[in-house]
Amino acid sequence: MTDGYENSQEGIKIDIVELNGKLTRMMDGIDTVKEKQDLMADDISKIKEAVYDPDQGIYARLRELESWKTSQSRLIWIILTSVVGITTAAFMHNIF
Repeated sequence: MTDGYENSQEGIKIDIVELNGKLTRMMDGIDTVKEKQDLMADDISKIKEAVYDPDQGIYARLRELESWKTSQSRLIWIILTSVVGITTAAFMHNIF
């Protein structure tokens, strides 16, 4: 009967050692996930900075581009109206 008891204790010890090894591997995996999560958090913060930075972010550049487009559109309309006005005045001057 003691043989059976000793065998079961040795089996339990082996199971504990195997469980310990599996727990160690699992902890290593969790550490790896934590490291990758920290890297991803850093990358996400860099992306947010690139997009939302008020001075050089994408939105700031887009705002600047829209402002430039509006001013260029006004300038084109002013030039076009002036050319049409000058052409009409020259045409009217030649006719009358």
